[in-house]
Amino acid sequence: MAAFCEAFTLCTLAGAPTHAPLGLEPDADRVLLTDRGRTVTLYKVSDQKPLGCWSVKQGQTITCPAVYNSETGEFIVVHDEKVLQIWKENDTNLDKVFKATLSADVYRMHSLPHTEPLVLFKGGAVKSLDALLAAPQQEIENIFSDEVIKWSDAFMGVEQPVLIFITEQDGNYFIYVQQRNPCILQKFKLDQGNESSTPVSFAAYLKNKIVTLLCLYSSGCVCKVLVPLQQSGLEEEQILPKSLLIRLVASGTIHKGTSIAILDKDHIAITGSLQSSDSNMRDCVSIWNIKFQTLQASKELPLGTTGQCWCYGDKLFITHGKELTVILYKCETSSLAAAVGKIKDTQTSEMKTQPVNWSMLQEEDLVWVQPDQSLPAKGESKRLLRSKKNTQLENLTTEQLLLMIKDSSQNIIEEKLQMFLSGTQMADFQASVGCIVSALMDRCKIESSFYPHNCLVQLVQTQGVSYSMCPDLMAIALEKTDVHLLQLCLQQFPDIPEAVTCACLKTFLSIGDDRLEAMNMNSDSVAGCVHSQHNNKMEKQTKIIQNGFSSELMEEDGCDTQLIQKSHVMDTSEICPIGPQKATLLNTILRSAYSETFLLPHLKDLSAEQVILFLRYLQYLHMKCSEEVTTDLSGIFSVTINQIMDWICLLLDANFTVVVMLPEARGLLSKLHKFVRAQVRFYSELNKIEGSLKQLQRIQHPEDGLYSIEILKLV
Repeated sequence: MAAFCEAFTLCTLAGAPTHAPLGLEPDADRVLLTDRGRTVTLYKVSDQKPLGCWSVKQGQTITCPAVYNSETGEFIVVHDEKVLQIWKENDTNLDKVFKATLSADVYRMHSLPHTEPLVLFKGGAVKSLDALLAAPQQEIENIFSDEVIKWSDAFMGVEQPVLIFITEQDGNYFIYVQQRNPCILQKFKLDQGNESSTPVSFAAYLKNKIVTLLCLYSSGCVCKVLVPLQQSGLEEEQILPKSLLIRLVASGTIHKGTSIAILDKDHIAITGSLQSSDSNMRDCVSIWNIKFQTLQASKELPLGTTGQCWCYGDKLFITHGKELTVILYKCETSSLAAAVGKIKDTQTSEMKTQPVNWSMLQEEDLVWVQPDQSLPAKGESKRLLRSKKNTQLENLTTEQLLLMIKDSSQNIIEEKLQMFLSGTQMADFQASVGCIVSALMDRCKIESSFYPHNCLVQLVQTQGVSYSMCPDLMAIALEKTDVHLLQLCLQQFPDIPEAVTCACLKTFLSIGDDRLEAMNMNSDSVAGCVHSQHNNKMEKQTKIIQNGFSSELMEEDGCDTQLIQKSHVMDTSEICPIGPQKATLLNTILRSAYSETFLLPHLKDLSAEQVILFLRYLQYLHMKCSEEVTTDLSGIFSVTINQIMDWICLLLDANFTVVVMLPEARGLLSKLHKFVRAQVRFYSELNKIEGSLKQLQRIQHPEDGLYSIEILKLV
């Protein structure tokens, strides 16, 4: 069986929804996205954040997807057909990186592990990157003149890279296989048979010196072609036969924007426009079992798609509207029992028969029976079945709820929304929630008095909303100073821009503690870290050194003794400078994802008072973490000492000049300086212990089984 797992938005695509990216290249947990314009962006998938962005000059256009050379750690891109540029991740300006102009137009570059990237020219020639860099203006031969390349891919064989590409001329399709060592070029003709349909997408994999090519035709058929890598010795052009694997639609045609991707030897993914049972075309992504010719899973894409799909690891990267969506999937070992719906129950160790409508699987491509949707028992009465049907009909649809949002009162909308959320979740639940949030935001813009706080909180708590799905949500929450909703968004949204994060930080720092006391929010993130002044005085009496921190070590530091003497009157670092509600909000900021490059400019917008207040709170958290053995604070949404130190560094980097000029910040900076010196001394002693332990390991122990115990005491 195969199924879709969670899905999230990686980024927002530039241009119109139909403006598809030029390409996507993987690099472990990172992907390199090239748009159809001037920009190449590197994203970290797990963090859903950009790591770097590079653009060519105005007037230049990228014509070939950028690739990553893992051997040299460099990125390569081609713009304006012939101009090749190479740069590294720490380069910020493409005008200053290596550039070379080639003598022929490039169609595509392919990067493989442990070898140089391959460059495929539009005339059919294939060159390695190092050979081109040695002589960029070398003459490039044309393998053909009237054929047009439609698709290409590269694989790593047993001893050498293999590149395969497909060309088209006057309705005929040709397959070329280029092997590098030795340099062998094979040409085959694809058998069209008696069909009038044309190929719209290709996918391939290499195994046992045979390239298995899958072709998706406009008739809705997926065919398999076996391409051998060994020469047959025949001089005439060889025609490769094809065999039918699966038929996706019963009749009609599919749009050209539909693509195919190989998940494993038994499963494929189809993305784009497929025909439904009502003869309508709708956009979706589906997983098919080509071994048993069954539909395993499907997910509708209501915002539309260009049909582009990239499969890396256990993730599908799909264009959905103006977003690049990542969908996790799983494919279990294909078996007949799973194909016909007989799945073993691990709790009862019995075989339960699941109903499968074979005609619907063949004709209605979006039908998939969930494992928990079993048929009713034989003894169940028709009256009970009829009552279940009536109950299902009473469920509120997304369209009905959207109409109510336009003119109904907040109480009615809240009541109907609860009914909608309590009902059975449909396959496109996330898209429906996004449409509802957008409708609520549209009415908030029109009516200033309309702000359904409870509805928005419920929708965010469904975990079906992201920032990129509805950017206006946090903007209006900031305008209304809805800190509870902002806290939920910061905790659940993985794709919040750094500018919005800093806007939330400014709001949290500026709002008064007395106003926050009346608000309802989760305070688990400050459990155990915000104490009263009396508790801190009791803790001050202890002199146990943990994690390298001790007040005595602070006082033994020779610099600024006058400040230390004054601090005995009231040590503000031991008293939390803010209330628990504000501490909860600031801890949410500390735990949010960010990129330093994009965050630093926005931190400069903080006022001097806000910077000092935030630094004092960070100093307090650092002191509490230093006193704890676990180096982090208790609570579900607690912060770690690494997050605290990172934010201290970010604040000082962005506002160092402002902080230095403020007299009230002198004591704060002195305290932070002493913390750093105490930690340095502590880790220096740890290094000494490490050296001593390594020396003890080198000593030969006697073989009579005797041993000794040595106690090392830190002074």
